[in-house]
Amino acid sequence: MVEENEISRIILECAFKVHTKLGSGLLEKVYRECLAFELGNCGLDVEQEKAFPVIYDEIKFDCGYRVDIIVNKKVIIELKVVEDFAIEHTAQCLTYMRLSDCKLGLLLNFYKRSLKDGIKRLII
Repeated sequence: MVEENEISRIILECAFKVHTKLGSGLLEKVYRECLAFELGNCGLDVEQEKAFPVIYDEIKFDCGYRVDIIVNKKVIIELKVVEDFAIEHTAQCLTYMRLSDCKLGLLLNFYKRSLKDGIKRLII
C-alpha cells in the first residue's frame, strides 16, 4: 500500500509536469482535469470533486463540500489559481481533511510563475 509521503511525492511530480506544460493562470478546472489524468497514469486512485456531507446530530447534510481531488483516499489536493493563498484556503483544505479523515493535504497554486512558490503542505 502506498503511504502518504510517497503519494505526495508523486502528486508533486505530476503537478510540476502539468504546470510546465500548461504554464500559469488558466482556469482551476483545467489544472484539475490534467492533474487527475497524470495521477491516474501513475496508477493512483483519483476522485475529482468528491462530495463530503456534514454529519450533525447523527443526520447527514449535503452542504456542498466538494474536494478538488482526493488520492488513494489518503491525500486531499485543493487547487487554486490566485495571487497568494489566503487563510480561507488553508481553512478550507483543513476542513476537507477532517471530513475525509485524510491526514495530509496539499494546497497547490497554479497562478504562480514557479509552482514551487505555490505549494502548501498541511498535516493533521
